[in-house]
Amino acid sequence: MLRDSPRPLAVALSGGGDSLALTLIADAWARAAGRPLIVLSMDHGLQPQSRAWLDACAATAARLGRPFRALAWAGEKPASGVPAAARAARHRLLAEAGRAMGARVILMGHTADDAAEAQAMRAAGGVTPDPREWAPSPAWPAGRGVFLLRPLMGVRRAGLRDWLTTRGETWIDDPANDDLRYARARARRAAPTPARPRAEPPLVLAAQATEAAGVIRLARAALVDADPAEARRFVAVAAVCAGGGARPPARGRAQRAAEMLRDAGPVVTTLAGARIEADAEQVRIFREPGEARRGGLAPVAADGEAIVWDGRFDVEAKGHETRRLAGLIGRLPADQRAALARLPPAARGALPAWIGEDGSVSCPALTGEAASLVGERLRAAAGLVVSEPA
Repeated sequence: MLRDSPRPLAVALSGGGDSLALTLIADAWARAAGRPLIVLSMDHGLQPQSRAWLDACAATAARLGRPFRALAWAGEKPASGVPAAARAARHRLLAEAGRAMGARVILMGHTADDAAEAQAMRAAGGVTPDPREWAPSPAWPAGRGVFLLRPLMGVRRAGLRDWLTTRGETWIDDPANDDLRYARARARRAAPTPARPRAEPPLVLAAQATEAAGVIRLARAALVDADPAEARRFVAVAAVCAGGGARPPARGRAQRAAEMLRDAGPVVTTLAGARIEADAEQVRIFREPGEARRGGLAPVAADGEAIVWDGRFDVEAKGHETRRLAGLIGRLPADQRAALARLPPAARGALPAWIGEDGSVSCPALTGEAASLVGERLRAAAGLVVSEPA
């Protein structure tokens, strides 16, 4: 992390032993480094004590003299899959709050025990992701530009509690951690051997790729020559980024797409909301325009604020409804039509468009009034951003 930066760091405090220890450590580091620190706490509304836990977190922040923001998972909760839904809501709300307060790094208190429990849950058939030490926020688009840092991944939970006890600190024990209806509690009861999760290496193919107006391009020879596992990872990550969604494709589908691209011959296929096409020279990955038939690429009304359109473009607030360009290309100014001609024909209709009061049409992705998030997201997801951006 950067020292002497005016940008604040955020720390996620639940009140449990791990996050309390992290908050105290982060507070000491931030004071020495000259960094502002903000404390974010989440009320999931799943336990009757949750309000009291939130108050305890606020008291900790006040004791440290740090700004505090309380977050709440409002609305109806799902009947099943509560832990996964709570995790998604937590990441979304933390990212939104961090961005609003100027933070781009959120500290989280996962330990070596959490990594071991995640591995045990996957071995039992679950899909819990590995908590990586440094990773982009999994919330999209709320987490754009936000990274998670878990500095305690090499530390045991028991050691942190011993350290807290010597300082006279007390912490919250969530009864859900002992509720064997949940996979996490069962994995914790089994006491798996702690191990740091295996870090995936950065995707070299992503470093070789280029992106403009939401279109990712890669020399086909680079993909053909790559390790098959690297090719599969790149295709999966690039498809999610170009498609603007958040759900990774099934491993088997990504594997098949990568194999097609590594073979000879032209390719046209779809994956995770993206269209993948290739000739002998180049692979191109961009938004699948056919998604419009299935409810994607929906128009977004202007509300006076900048928006993220279709998970791909950060669009300036101009008072226009943002919609897809399909059917409007002929009404673009000549300079924009010339710029559009440099993009694959199938990619053009999925770009954003504005219609003026006089009926004129403009494509903000071609004028600079809509910044593509695709390339930046690809670099982050591929592990090419290895430290806090300046």
